[in-house]
Amino acid sequence: MASRTRVFFLNAISLTATALIMRAISVIFNIYISNAAGSEAVGLFSLLGSVYAFSITLATAGINLGTTRLVSEAIALKKEELAKKRATIALLLCSLTGIVSSFLLFFLASPLAQYALGDTRAIVPLKILSLTLAPIAICSCLSGYFTAVRRVKVNAAFQLISQGVKFFATVLLLSGLATKDCESACIALVIGGAVAEVFSLIVNFILYLFDRRKLKAVAGKSAIDTAPTILKDLITINLPVTFSACIRSALSMIQHILIPRGLYKNGGSWALALSSYGALHGMALPLLLFPSAFTSAFAGLLIPEVSACCAQGDVERLERTSYRALSLSLFFSIGVSGIMLFFSQELGVAIYKNTEAALYIRVLAPLIPVMYIDSAVDAILKGSGHQVYSMNVNIIDTLAACVFAITLVPTIGIWGYVISIYATEILNTTLSIMKMISVSNIRTRPFRQVFMPILCIIGSTNVSKLILTFLIPLDNGVLRLTVGILISILIYVAFLFLTRTVSSQEFEFLNASLLSEKRYNEKYRQMPLQNPK
Repeated sequence: MASRTRVFFLNAISLTATALIMRAISVIFNIYISNAAGSEAVGLFSLLGSVYAFSITLATAGINLGTTRLVSEAIALKKEELAKKRATIALLLCSLTGIVSSFLLFFLASPLAQYALGDTRAIVPLKILSLTLAPIAICSCLSGYFTAVRRVKVNAAFQLISQGVKFFATVLLLSGLATKDCESACIALVIGGAVAEVFSLIVNFILYLFDRRKLKAVAGKSAIDTAPTILKDLITINLPVTFSACIRSALSMIQHILIPRGLYKNGGSWALALSSYGALHGMALPLLLFPSAFTSAFAGLLIPEVSACCAQGDVERLERTSYRALSLSLFFSIGVSGIMLFFSQELGVAIYKNTEAALYIRVLAPLIPVMYIDSAVDAILKGSGHQVYSMNVNIIDTLAACVFAITLVPTIGIWGYVISIYATEILNTTLSIMKMISVSNIRTRPFRQVFMPILCIIGSTNVSKLILTFLIPLDNGVLRLTVGILISILIYVAFLFLTRTVSSQEFEFLNASLLSEKRYNEKYRQMPLQNPK
């Protein structure tokens, strides 16, 4: 039998590749719509996204985390029949929340567009988006199930297909428009997304029906097998998360509604305000977050891994997993930050043909390590049962962002939004890391985990610049950018190993993946199984 570590690693590769390709499609998609529909349409579409995000939060009701935790705990305790029952109850619950949320958004579309967003062009797109909430809720539950049972590769493949469906449907709709005004462009965008969500629901549900047959029934029942008990356990996990997530999502929606209004008050037209908002939020940030597909994939798999550690009472493995996750996230994110900072001008011009986007990339690049490691830290907290704390921290940082949007954006414009991003991200990550350290008892090593990678990326980018000076002329911008990034990555990785910043400890799971389950358990002296209750 393949070891748990091997399964974790293979699933991580699948999710990383999937997330990376999906992020690539997303960036290409953003480039396409910015060129086909204009920055104003990008701004309006981003504004719609704030309302849509709140609706999705309400529809999914924390079901992904609840399903992942309960199913993974049942699998860890060798109770596969219980895992099937928990997945079924979770599907029924998310179907209900999805349908209710869909009706709410549909009937509230008009007042939301008129009074909240201040743009009646958003009415029809919001009504179309409401039809996707139930499929999204069910897919969120199914995603939690596939993550919990460590079988994500086929599901990941169909996620890619779904993204492809969305991309091509949107391209066809946009290219078929007689007049590409802002409202028509937004309608085309949301219809393309709706088609993809329905397709994703059908495929994921079929995969789920086939996959659950692999879970074998075990004779005998216990008190935790009953539907009311399972529903209670789900609600116990989901309700605090949903409540906190809805508060945070509502505050985030308010924040993103206030930003274009603040830019408008700072001077200029509403169209110019939407364009500036679209350049930062719809162009620069997606590019900065694109490489986080690597850390996000591992973060998603950390939740069932940490849940299993807690269910088995394996404190040593929890500490080891947390340390590796933090170290690898820092090594990766610091490297990305240096490359984005060094090549910011080339990236903005080559991808978006927009010097304003290049400026925002340069300004926000130093914040990348803070943004990237937050997802891994949050995953550890959620997997260890501290999801309420994590959500409370998220609420605090979003509330602070709203205050900045009210006070700074109308006064100093878009730079008020930049200050808000820095302040809230640092606040969120600091509070989360402090809690993670207390939960997992890991010892941080700032010199090795932070200072040395910074020196390595500074050295690698400067060596890359020197090499490019002799190899490629200045007028060949795209080639210089591509070669420069590749050289920087190779030299950065070499410096990390030469300086012994990265050791075999961070990649020990690669060696462990070659061991049998028995030898793996003997090597790490796993504790006896304990009931999580």
